[in-house]
Amino acid sequence: MRVAKRQTNLLSDVELKHFVRARVPVAKSDGAGLTFTLSAAGTATWILRFSHGGRRHELTLGVYPDVSLTAARKLAASKRVAVQQGLNPAAERRKEKARKDWTVRQLIADYEEKVIPTLADSTQRSYGRNLKRIESGMGALALRDVSSADIVAQIERVKAGWVELFTLWCVLKAIFKHAAGKRLVDTTPCAGIVLDSIIGKRPEVKKRLMLTDEEIGTLMNAKMNPENLLSVRVLLATGVRASELFTALRENVYLDEARWHIPKSKTGPEMDIPLAPAVVDWLRQLDVLAGQSSYVLPARLRTRFERFDGDAHVSKDAIREAIDFWIDNHKPKIRRFTPHDLRSTMKSHMRKLGVARDISEMCLNHKLAGVEGIYDQHTYYDERRAALELWARFIATCQAGEKWNVTPFKKTA
Repeated sequence: MRVAKRQTNLLSDVELKHFVRARVPVAKSDGAGLTFTLSAAGTATWILRFSHGGRRHELTLGVYPDVSLTAARKLAASKRVAVQQGLNPAAERRKEKARKDWTVRQLIADYEEKVIPTLADSTQRSYGRNLKRIESGMGALALRDVSSADIVAQIERVKAGWVELFTLWCVLKAIFKHAAGKRLVDTTPCAGIVLDSIIGKRPEVKKRLMLTDEEIGTLMNAKMNPENLLSVRVLLATGVRASELFTALRENVYLDEARWHIPKSKTGPEMDIPLAPAVVDWLRQLDVLAGQSSYVLPARLRTRFERFDGDAHVSKDAIREAIDFWIDNHKPKIRRFTPHDLRSTMKSHMRKLGVARDISEMCLNHKLAGVEGIYDQHTYYDERRAALELWARFIATCQAGEKWNVTPFKKTA
């Protein structure tokens, strides 16, 4: 049996021009599924009709005369090849259109859903903070329209320190790497950008301050209100982080046992801190001042209590602000310092007092480095108690303005 040959190239340029001038709606086939259509509004369009998966599909190839007859035939031929290879050009076009329509806001939402939950808690917080900045600054931009200039402008508009801007830069690179991985963009607009050229080189890291014996004595006798002075003394004598003190719950402070339990947090594992007698006394005074609050250092502003359902710890900046207020208004003979400098002060003086490095590090709840940190799980509680009691006696000597003449610390067997 003889099979009829499928006719192609049925149209001519002359016919197409005639259809357009006549402005009468038509649908004329050029063969092999390629059709020229003219709407009542006078819009001429090329349509390719084809079968895929047992269903009929249509794909718009372009508008005539922008896409000529010759160009339309070439496009149609390439799409038919794709169909023969098992692809559906119409479905691919829909996916491509969806990708082109994404905004930066949609990309951020997808990143928050798929990537953010896999990151560490602290990273989630810092990335989340900067994702909000990016969404506010460029969320409405079409993803494929974002240029390197938009990335630079986003970094420049944020007024923050070097470390925070570095984090913002890391987040920008991360979300556009995510976009490239989903083929939402062909190349990341972050490519080629040098952060130092925008915000300069990282400032030299501030060296931690070690207060001298005289400065410790000045601090121990500071003219502060009782809560602030007791708080500063506890920080100095225990070496805890300020955050561990202002979030401390009274139920975790066992004064009768001279022990303070610090729960696990992002800054370190859980830990029991042995308390020297002087520190127990200071915490008893704070316990009286805390009233009905669950916290060792309750909030001092009524609005803060109301915001946290009737109980809250003191603001994270309260101790630092108290130190700054004391220095600014009383002009003591002491260098300006931060609560964190009290940790470096304790560490440095402990070493001078003869406390072994591993004990002083564990007093600060620092993880021991290398193989030693992996295999040595001993908490050195008794050794830490001896070291902290020695340290408490030292700062008491500084408070009294006396010279230290006690035998250096010896590590117990």
